Amino acid sequence: MLFAPMPQELRQTSYRTGKYAALLSWSLRFADVATIATAGVVAWWLRFTNVEVSLVYQRHIAMAVLLALPVLSLSKIYRSWRGQGLFAELPAMAGAFGLIFGLTIAYAVALKIPVNLSRLWWGMWFLGTLAGGAASRMFVRRVASLVREAGLDVRTAVMVGSGKDAQRIVDALHRQRSAGIQVLGWFDAQGQGDAMPDTPRLGDLGQLAAYVQIHHVSQVWVTLPMSAERDIARILDVLAHSTADIKFVPDLLGLQLLNHSVEQIAGLPVINLRESPFDGDARLLKALEDRVLATLILLLIAPVLAAIAVGVKLSSPGPVLFRQRRHGLDGKIIEVWKFRSMRVHKEAHGTITQARKGDSRVTKFGAFLRRTSLDELPQFFNVLQGTMSIVGPRPHAVEHNHQYMGQVELYMQRHRVKPGITGWAQVNGLRGETDTLDKMERRVAADLFYLQHWSLALDLRIVAMTVFNGFRGEHAY
Repeated sequence: MLFAPMPQELRQTSYRTGKYAALLSWSLRFADVATIATAGVVAWWLRFTNVEVSLVYQRHIAMAVLLALPVLSLSKIYRSWRGQGLFAELPAMAGAFGLIFGLTIAYAVALKIPVNLSRLWWGMWFLGTLAGGAASRMFVRRVASLVREAGLDVRTAVMVGSGKDAQRIVDALHRQRSAGIQVLGWFDAQGQGDAMPDTPRLGDLGQLAAYVQIHHVSQVWVTLPMSAERDIARILDVLAHSTADIKFVPDLLGLQLLNHSVEQIAGLPVINLRESPFDGDARLLKALEDRVLATLILLLIAPVLAAIAVGVKLSSPGPVLFRQRRHGLDGKIIEVWKFRSMRVHKEAHGTITQARKGDSRVTKFGAFLRRTSLDELPQFFNVLQGTMSIVGPRPHAVEHNHQYMGQVELYMQRHRVKPGITGWAQVNGLRGETDTLDKMERRVAADLFYLQHWSLALDLRIVAMTVFNGFRGEHAY
């Protein structure tokens, strides 16, 4: 066996990574909103010794709760705090709550409410909210620590490099089990690394990519000197097709120069060289967007789906839906659903022949579906299932991924996000057959642009462009 096997308990629980964090983040959001309302009522009771809150005070508490929903969602206080200290998070929390209270006061001034609200009540309400928010975070962090110490939210990592700095990192992560990061071993980048006690040497850089892929490693920590530019570039090159997060731990001499790009994990300064755009808050927002839009769209197009299903059944013998294996998030295999547009036929094992202009396999009704992209509509069920997004890079056939990953630079980076029904490439005319390498390179470049510039506004823009322009395509046949 080339590599030591991953521990059984890590294989069984690694797929849950992110789900527990999302649950804790949503719990904290709910607790913050509830804290604002509760603190307002408690402050009223302490100020006026009366349990029946005045109507005008109720109005201000309700307005603060309503303002909290967008303000807290747009803030960064719910990003992953894995290994980060509580006191580093409190200033951002206080700033978000301060903005909410400031907007609530501005609302009262704008409406020229004649009743003079108690300043003492305002102060007690704000301080109570801060205290409740801090208490909620202490509780959630404790729960997160217990979950990670039980091995239920563990991310696996490997080190590249060894020596004192690498050993310091391994020791810190081992001490702080609440960070939920399990170091599996280290790889030698320069051929002369010093051995680290109790941390196995897994090989050299030539074996790094294979190990990361076979064991589904979540993170690669690079602990080389900042002067080792060539080795760092080589690491990025050998992991070009990996969706693992790559973190660079700088030496102490360079920390001041890199202060603005340093992340704190387990008390260690870490630079993210390559990371998914959908982490923490963004992951939750994207999931909410997908579920809400997919549900609304399916309700609206249910009659269309039924009519198309009848048309497919009448066009040629065979099933209504066509299922194809594709690579999804992190390169995992998923089944993508489409209305069948071709006559039932057999492909040679390991090959997928793209539809061409005038392809005899495509039925007349199927050609119409493909030109209008109506054959993609069943993928809204994939979105509800959680294997796809409404907006994202289009999923390619597994065989095409194997073909192009060695020809197009950073090709597999498009799998850092869930594949989409529509995407930036599609609304810019980059759809249909990719019969030349240049076409695929331009499509991948558009997908990478989407990953680098993602926002909710961009998603909604792509959806709008798809509705008005994207259901047509001269290259779709």
